[in-house]
Amino acid sequence: MFQGQSIRCTKLDGGIVELCFDRQGDAINKFDRSTLEELKAAIDSIQQESALAGVVVTSGKAVFIVGADITEFGEAFKQPEEDIAAWALQSNQIFNAFEDLPVPSVAAINGFALGGGLEMALAADYRVMATEAQIGLPEVKLGIIPGFGGTVRLPRLIGADNAIEWIAGSAQNKAAAALKVHAVDAVVASDKLKDAALQMLKLAIDGKADWKARRARKKGPLQLNPIEAMMVFESSKGVVAPKAGKHYPAPMAAVNAIQKAASKGRDEALAIEAKAFAKLARTSVADSLISLFLNDQLLKKKAKSAGKIAHKVEHAAVLGAGIMGGGIAYQSASKGTPVVMKDIAEKSLDLGMGEANKLLSKQVERGKLKPAKAGAILSSIRATLSYDEIKHVDIVVEAVVENPKVKKSVLAEVEGIVEPDTIIASNTSSISIDELATAMKRPENFLGMHFFNPVHRMPLVEVIYGEKTSKEAIATVTAYASAMGKTPITVKNCPGFLVNRILFPYFFGFLGAIRAGGDFAKIDKVMEGFGWPMGPAYLQDVVGMDTSHHVGEVLAEGYPDRMANSDKSALDMMYENERLGQKNGIGFYRYEKDPKGKPKKTADEESYKLIAEVQPDGQKDLSEEDIVDRMMLPMIIETARCLDDGIVGTPSEADMGLILGVGFPPHLGGALKYADQLGLQTVVEKCARYSNLGKLYEPTESMKRMAAEGKTYYGK
Repeated sequence: MFQGQSIRCTKLDGGIVELCFDRQGDAINKFDRSTLEELKAAIDSIQQESALAGVVVTSGKAVFIVGADITEFGEAFKQPEEDIAAWALQSNQIFNAFEDLPVPSVAAINGFALGGGLEMALAADYRVMATEAQIGLPEVKLGIIPGFGGTVRLPRLIGADNAIEWIAGSAQNKAAAALKVHAVDAVVASDKLKDAALQMLKLAIDGKADWKARRARKKGPLQLNPIEAMMVFESSKGVVAPKAGKHYPAPMAAVNAIQKAASKGRDEALAIEAKAFAKLARTSVADSLISLFLNDQLLKKKAKSAGKIAHKVEHAAVLGAGIMGGGIAYQSASKGTPVVMKDIAEKSLDLGMGEANKLLSKQVERGKLKPAKAGAILSSIRATLSYDEIKHVDIVVEAVVENPKVKKSVLAEVEGIVEPDTIIASNTSSISIDELATAMKRPENFLGMHFFNPVHRMPLVEVIYGEKTSKEAIATVTAYASAMGKTPITVKNCPGFLVNRILFPYFFGFLGAIRAGGDFAKIDKVMEGFGWPMGPAYLQDVVGMDTSHHVGEVLAEGYPDRMANSDKSALDMMYENERLGQKNGIGFYRYEKDPKGKPKKTADEESYKLIAEVQPDGQKDLSEEDIVDRMMLPMIIETARCLDDGIVGTPSEADMGLILGVGFPPHLGGALKYADQLGLQTVVEKCARYSNLGKLYEPTESMKRMAAEGKTYYGK
């Protein structure tokens, strides 16, 4: 009947037409402009079928439809709101035409049906779902709301309260959860999916299922009286607003759109959705979050490419147990790569195994792992005091104390024991990879693999290559990090690598703000309001003053023109007075255990007395704009320097390093995306206001040139 690049229609027995999504040359189905056009043409051809009795929607892929083609959003969302809303309404005419076919329809959902994929299924009268499939509307993660009728059809199908939870929460829902709220009508094994969908369709064709009543309910107003509506929507707002926060408007916009359209029929409701969708599409938040999604896709693509030249990693080893070593061993074993954990002290091995056991036990308690599976993972971690068991591993991750002499000794020792082609990686946060490589006979097999603490939570791994590191070694560590469930970013060796090199100018800006008279508690409050998960004083307490002081010294030595400071800082005062932060209960703040045993910060007057010694002009009330600029401008500049120096390959990787490594506010998209949104000319002008503070606030030549030419880091 119809054959396109993404869709084909086939006549089956009994007047049934199968509308199959099967995108040629791709492993998945997605909605781009051409697929929407094909869907319109396919529906037109179905409407012409004189003996039509019913339509079944299927997928020729392992997934149903993963959603819209997000690569098309950038240019499309630069249009005026009216044009975006008109496009959404025009697109919805296609789904409406399908929904309005004069015969019943059933969607057979396999794999993932997300965003537009689920919205396509919602346009059908019935849905049958495979047991392993997952469905959801994750659009708020991109700073927008569903635009193909999700805020209209889902509430009318599963109730406004459930729909709000699904849309504002953006979760992927398994088959059992979907069936429970009646988002789908049946769940069957995947090999029986099409047969079950056809069986349901035949029941509707034979009049044994009232598909017309089902459709009428989906196209009419929400079945809520005024009091019920008020209770549902106001209580939902009370839950959604605090969770979303002020920087993420999409979840509340979804609630408001559903509420506004509650008393309307389908077509009026879709117009309300389109208007809300268009308004969000034009926001900087959507721009940032869509950019982050595409950045993440780029990193996944790079990791996949690395796998093609990587050495196979079937067995790994970790040198140095303890919390960090135990965390790395757990991460490797939990993702299927057995690991040997070696240390020189039985006590450290016990600590490492205890850490792995604790993390697995938590997974069992939360129902994420069966006890037998947790036991199998734990048994795939072998603790040993001997080098004998690591002779034939494919990769070694050294995670001993952060001391160059100790690391060099351990690295040289292990290199003499393992196979000649074994890759050796050092988990270091600050020590030069080229310096450590001087201890190696085969430096081409050596590089850095910097995990962030706590290992099981922090998604980033910096893969740091030195002057002599081979491409195969880089690829192997990248592929291994990806297999561990981490996001690897390849970084050229330099003091501080990527993340710390950019983070510490932020800290130096903070210390400068304190020296200028700023109140650290107010600075924390301002930066948390700006979107950081914790302010700079609190963050330094969490990192530890000794760690911050050490890394600060490394960076001051590496970049003396902008990171060395002869003046004593608030950090120096804390460090000299052994106020190390959370690790000893006292830093900028004092820490006490809350009822759950977690450290809770409280104000401490002694901090202000110590800080007063490094405030030559006393305390001053810095404005919020001044505080933000003092913190953020050095980050932007240093990120630009990293790009200029070839430390990182693309703006996307630099920004993702900050998002994943230090909790940079996602709604800003990273330092370079934030610079784009401010406008580089604005950034350069802001820098000029702080020129008296030195090179930390001096924009690079490339920044000035781009500002003059009106260019951006992300281009189109």
